[in-house]
Amino acid sequence: MTATPITAWSPLRRPLFRALWISDVVSSVGTWMHDSAAAWLMTLLAPSPLMVSLVQAATTMPLFLLALPGGALADIMDRRRVLLVAQVWLFLMAALLGVLTVTGLVQPWMLLAITLAIGAGSAVDIPAWQAMIPEVVPREELPASVGLGTVAINVARAVGPAIAGVIIVAGGPGPVFLINAASVVGVFVVLWRWRRESRRATLPAERMASAVRAGIRYVRYTPALRTVIVRTAAFVLFASALWALLPLVAKIVLGRGAISYGALVGCLGLGGLLGAALLPGWRRRWSTDAITALATAVFAFGCLALAWVTNFGLLLGAMVIAGAGWLVVVSSLILAAQRGAAEWVRGRALAVSTLTLFGSLAVGALLWGVVANELGIKMALTAAGGGLLVGLGLIPRFRLAAAEALHLDRSQIWQDPVVAEALDPEAGPVLVTVEYTLEPAKRAAFATALRRLVRPIRRRDGAVFWELFVDSANPHRCVECYLVETWAEHLRQHGRTTQSDREVEDALRSFYAGRERVTHFVAL
Repeated sequence: MTATPITAWSPLRRPLFRALWISDVVSSVGTWMHDSAAAWLMTLLAPSPLMVSLVQAATTMPLFLLALPGGALADIMDRRRVLLVAQVWLFLMAALLGVLTVTGLVQPWMLLAITLAIGAGSAVDIPAWQAMIPEVVPREELPASVGLGTVAINVARAVGPAIAGVIIVAGGPGPVFLINAASVVGVFVVLWRWRRESRRATLPAERMASAVRAGIRYVRYTPALRTVIVRTAAFVLFASALWALLPLVAKIVLGRGAISYGALVGCLGLGGLLGAALLPGWRRRWSTDAITALATAVFAFGCLALAWVTNFGLLLGAMVIAGAGWLVVVSSLILAAQRGAAEWVRGRALAVSTLTLFGSLAVGALLWGVVANELGIKMALTAAGGGLLVGLGLIPRFRLAAAEALHLDRSQIWQDPVVAEALDPEAGPVLVTVEYTLEPAKRAAFATALRRLVRPIRRRDGAVFWELFVDSANPHRCVECYLVETWAEHLRQHGRTTQSDREVEDALRSFYAGRERVTHFVAL
């Protein structure tokens, strides 16, 4: 039987993913409606630029402060339960704001406080949602599912504010908040009906502080994830100019109104749909880095067109092309983060990726606003387009394709440690030594390989110190030493080893004779 070819829409054939995706689209539309209505409400309550800007700050600030703890929650707790609690919280906060607004009781400080609370819920929701996707679709459909997730955001961005505007004209901001609360219910129902396979833990759950440190350490010592961070910042810092300055181009440069601005944003969303449809075919023909290079150049073209083209019809076409480029690059970055993180730390790794994306958007919007104020809109967009093209020079050094070569399925390659008596899981620190016997002539090459390949793995999975020593009395004897904070954390290291780690250890065995000897020392 011939296998069904994978397309951009293949994940939608799976009932669970389809239900999650549809409910996510509805919820995302409600979120964008809510954000537009909240900003408009503040213009009615306290019409000052500072107060209106504080609404946007209250929306994004929790993502900066809580994204990593939210990712840690997604890793150390059941992701489905985390998401269910997050939906309840988002529903309650949106409904509360809706009731206060409809009844006329809302005050500026209430709007800001509830907006902060909703942002906190989103900071918990987003990493858990992204980390859950690989559980819902098979590995070969992961690229298409990530693309569909980006499509959902583009559709919501294009449709949500327009619907909010119509409702605000008809009945004010209050009904918009109530509709946003109702939009969350679909996500809750789908998650409630999903019977996620539970995994019985044999070790105590990680504590929040140590889980956050472990997430940062994992990203720091994983080259594939460092590449995602660098590439995300390099692209989004410059690409944010188009999103930040598009309203000004429509109003000031083109002299058009809200409908024309909505048409430009809608064309960006339409381009996202086009990019999602074409991306699976492109992935079969070209590498990820070749595709993202082309997509970055295409988005740079969109920035330059926005700067220099005044024909509205041509600009609409340019925005379609730019929207395709945006979707291809962003979905490729998210996919690389998905592939570069092991299951046990995926929520935290994706939280760092999300933090970089939103942080770069916020910093970039501020930066290009200042540049446009000083040099003009045209020069700001031209500089942004040029910066995107210059950033292509990072690709040879920071390749997203590196994540595709990783095999991060769990592999129990270490034997259980020998213990003479029961140990408290919190006992520690723990010193682990691994003794190798090898010829002195191979020692330099072995040390280089160990430092380049093994040291990052040990540090990535929990070691706070690592070093390699040679016995001064016996040049055939080398000892690798690394320190772990607690006995429980070392036992977790045993469960964090992957197929790629097995390949590294198998390759190193060509340097030494016999088996390595492992010893554990626990602090008294």
